[in-house]
Amino acid sequence: MPENNLLKLRDGIVELYRKVAISVPKDIEEALKAACSKEAGVFAGESLDSVLKKVSLARAGSCPLCEDTGSPVFFVKVPMGLGHRAIREVIIDATRLATKRVPLTPNAVSSITDVNSGDNVGDAFPLVYIDETDEQTLTVDLMLKSGLSENLGQTYNLPALLNVGGTEVSAGRDFDGVGKCVLDAVSRARGGSCPPYIIGVAIGGARDQVTFLSKRQLMRRLHDVHPDPAIAGLEVRILNEVNSYDLGPPWVAGQTAVLGVKIAAGHRHPESYFVDVSFACWAHRRGRLIW
Repeated sequence: MPENNLLKLRDGIVELYRKVAISVPKDIEEALKAACSKEAGVFAGESLDSVLKKVSLARAGSCPLCEDTGSPVFFVKVPMGLGHRAIREVIIDATRLATKRVPLTPNAVSSITDVNSGDNVGDAFPLVYIDETDEQTLTVDLMLKSGLSENLGQTYNLPALLNVGGTEVSAGRDFDGVGKCVLDAVSRARGGSCPPYIIGVAIGGARDQVTFLSKRQLMRRLHDVHPDPAIAGLEVRILNEVNSYDLGPPWVAGQTAVLGVKIAAGHRHPESYFVDVSFACWAHRRGRLIW
């Protein structure tokens, strides 16, 4: 790719950072409005109303929606033949510029020295996943992932005994067991990191496989439908189960603990059945650049 085009791509990614940092996507805002309109609890209704006001104020003022702009996570699809290294370098340059211009919270801290780089660039920071595509366009998906919501994630190796809301339950290697894992994870979250949540789930045979796949599910739109009817049905079932479950105090999310559940299922070794649950808070900032 010519250098001039790389510079334009860099500036496009800086603008993507700006758009993602200052607003939640339309599908999430609509879901928050729907949750607020049907909420019967006074405190939960006021909380959701306050969230919607924050969304409007951030967009009107062109300022970051949350003071913590999170960790940048990129999922990139490049046309065949386009160098991956060059794309990574453009993303790194754009990240440094966006940290100053948006501005973004400097969040890249060395795990060795505990020193903040100051520009959101460090070892494996930001996270960049690149795949090739037969299409002629370059697609850059960006998620600004809250550190607090990242802390809520859980990985399960089934079968297992779980403690859901103080009740011991057995989770087997089936869809019912997957649902119990999600209930356990939401119960453990105990309302931390700004619910209502968006949840990504992955089933597979390796820990690194499921942690990657569950996080990637958070890039899906809330209204999309999984192409596999079995998974599509499981997503709806688990969403309804979580929102109808009595999670107890200190929950303040009212009738809507979770806005959406998105699931991926990979093939697995017969001896392994891992389930990973990833969380995003209501301020779930994601967006796309098509180049």
